[in-house]
Amino acid sequence: MSGPVVVLGDVMTDVVARFSQPLELASDTPAEVVMRPGGSAANTAAWLGGLGVEVVMVGCVGDDAAGREARRALVEAGVTPRLEVAAGAVTGACVVLVDASGERTMLPDEGANALLPVAALPRELLTRGAHLHVSGYTLLRPATRDVAAAALAHAHAAGTTTSVDAASAAPLAAAGGAAFRALVRGVDLLLTTVDEGEVLCGTRDPDVIASSLLAGHRGVVLKLGADGAMWRDAAGGEARVPAAVPPGPVLDTTGAGDAFAAGWLAARAAGADPEAALASACRLAASGVTRAGARP
Repeated sequence: MSGPVVVLGDVMTDVVARFSQPLELASDTPAEVVMRPGGSAANTAAWLGGLGVEVVMVGCVGDDAAGREARRALVEAGVTPRLEVAAGAVTGACVVLVDASGERTMLPDEGANALLPVAALPRELLTRGAHLHVSGYTLLRPATRDVAAAALAHAHAAGTTTSVDAASAAPLAAAGGAAFRALVRGVDLLLTTVDEGEVLCGTRDPDVIASSLLAGHRGVVLKLGADGAMWRDAAGGEARVPAAVPPGPVLDTTGAGDAFAAGWLAARAAGADPEAALASACRLAASGVTRAGARP
């Protein structure tokens, strides 16, 4: 890869509440509450920046303190921000509930993310040798679907390689698996979990998911949780690796998938073969869950 990785998608402020006892509905549960930079696409960009990859983040924030902090955090992470500022809008925010096992539940408010205009696309960067990575949230959100589709179409015409992360099973189900597959058809690489694969293909069998998805893509990366990860391509290539062991206690799984995507993209950009790239992605994701927050 001779050009940058351009990441398109959401920029959020995460309000993270970590609690160690059962959640007391309609009452109080003690928690540790912190604010951290977030957003699936911005997280992936930050992990890429931390790995030394040339990366540009395209998104939209509000004209507020949170938007200014989002920009600062990206720069600090080694990312070149190309953030539109939506006057009168607030930067997207997400309440993240993290239980004692480290599992997270999210309550997102898209905010300014829904206002990303097609004019914000850095078409001059989408050339042969660059790579475009799109967060599935941008395709799942009706207000930004056209932006993501335009970016992918321009990248395809320019010879830019592309990847899409399917994002999350619940919004994927709400949009419809078949509809999403139609939107991403022709993307070079689709990254998905088994939960997302079930929405897209109607099965939890990884082999069936991968074979089905290859009808629309050159390659598929399937995150298998405790069973590791697999890659398959349209030419018959395949690789599988076991899950990496976290280097410490699991504190917060927020952003693990974003770290995985960055690990894969960075390794492939550096010339790693698919098996090595999968292993690198699993290691990065495993390291991320041992710290609070979704970024390096």
